[in-house]
Amino acid sequence: MQGSWFRAGAAAVVGVAAAVSLGSVVLRGHTRAQRLPAPAEAAAPAHPGANVAVFAGGCFWGVQEVFEHVKGVKEAVSGYAGGAVASPSYEQVSSGETGHAESVRVVFDPAVISYQQLLQVFFSVVHDPTQLDRQGPDEGPQYRSAIFYTTDEQRQAAQAYIAQLTRARVFKRPIVTQVAPLKSFYPAEAYHQDYALHHPYQPYIVINDAPKVAHLKQQFPDLYREYDGSATARAGQ
Repeated sequence: MQGSWFRAGAAAVVGVAAAVSLGSVVLRGHTRAQRLPAPAEAAAPAHPGANVAVFAGGCFWGVQEVFEHVKGVKEAVSGYAGGAVASPSYEQVSSGETGHAESVRVVFDPAVISYQQLLQVFFSVVHDPTQLDRQGPDEGPQYRSAIFYTTDEQRQAAQAYIAQLTRARVFKRPIVTQVAPLKSFYPAEAYHQDYALHHPYQPYIVINDAPKVAHLKQQFPDLYREYDGSATARAGQ
């Protein structure tokens, strides 16, 4: 989410809104958006109660927004993972020198949605896993594609799904998603949380993130739920 996006005016919003109505908004750098094949491997046994998964796929505003619209997700928090600096600030991470990726911690109920289903959503509509150290208009290692696993079962599931998608050649370019253990996760500043929800007409959100939620609803109607930030919505199944 680079500074130039914040300076875009109302005219850009109107223009993009018109493009949305015509279905011409480009998602993930191209117009293709489809529900990818489900993971071939059976869902691994989940730990009782709430489970945690951490994904990085570009600007965390849109990643958080998508997962908040997925049934079974109890909480989605924007933050930073994969770096060497403790409790980094947004400015530090944005420099690209801390090693962190803008990430989202997803707390989910495995009785409602499996980790494999979250992987399917992540690769289908959240981002383009073939873009190296960038995502759409945002460039730098802080915008890399990454999966930070919290259990060995998650590692195996992520690696197996990437291998499956690679064999199926569903992408024209190689998948560059990093699969690494989660060493620490630092929640981002308060103003980043639910940013897309609170700023639905901000040009960056309209262009880059709203289409992702629309594609989630279109491609995964069985997993989609409405989300307005309320406690009821957070508990929604």
